Amino acid sequence: MAELRVVLAEDHYLVREGTRRLLETSGEIEVVAAVGTADELLDATRRLRPHVVVTDIRMPGSADLVRPGMEGIDAAHLIRATSRDIGVVVLSQFSDAMFALDLFRDGTEGRAYLLKDRVGDIDELLGAIRSVAGGGSVIDPKVVEGLLAKRGVRGNPPPAELTPRELDVLREMAHGLSNGGIARALHLSVSAIEKHVNSIFMKLALENSPDTHRRVAAVITYLGSA
Repeated sequence: MAELRVVLAEDHYLVREGTRRLLETSGEIEVVAAVGTADELLDATRRLRPHVVVTDIRMPGSADLVRPGMEGIDAAHLIRATSRDIGVVVLSQFSDAMFALDLFRDGTEGRAYLLKDRVGDIDELLGAIRSVAGGGSVIDPKVVEGLLAKRGVRGNPPPAELTPRELDVLREMAHGLSNGGIARALHLSVSAIEKHVNSIFMKLALENSPDTHRRVAAVITYLGSA
């Protein structure tokens, strides 16, 4: 398997070096630069043209380029606006859906939003990197689970009248599972899952688009309705 070239951005040195070593020991990743600021991230991305950027949501950066506290997300927007072949994985300590919605506001293609505790699970992190490198999308399922719990406490109805089974399917979509994977997780047939997925897309008015990964867009639409 060819190595994916990655630029890593994290302002805490020990976390940055630990993540770099974790990625490189996988044998799938070449970390071509490990930087500590949003400005360095944008410069390294321009110079080195990685396949993927992995960035913390917060780090120092010029105020004219990025918003304080949202440096990683703003850098992701700048990178995707100028280099659509570069995927971006944003690592965040915030499970609030607002931050994920901000990352995906201009589309879902080539973007991933993961909670920082995923760094310790190399398979989860590598899966997100592979996905965005291929133009796919990932959203941390804990973000979705937290929102579902809040909705249950408030007693709000599901968006677009999704059925309880469709919400189950939506949860598994957030994990990045294929229809076959969802079928195994929910002990249903693949054809039944296909029907539920198509129903979700129809109810949320999600059409095919080259800039939108509909499975993640379904999750994002759900988040935005909360």
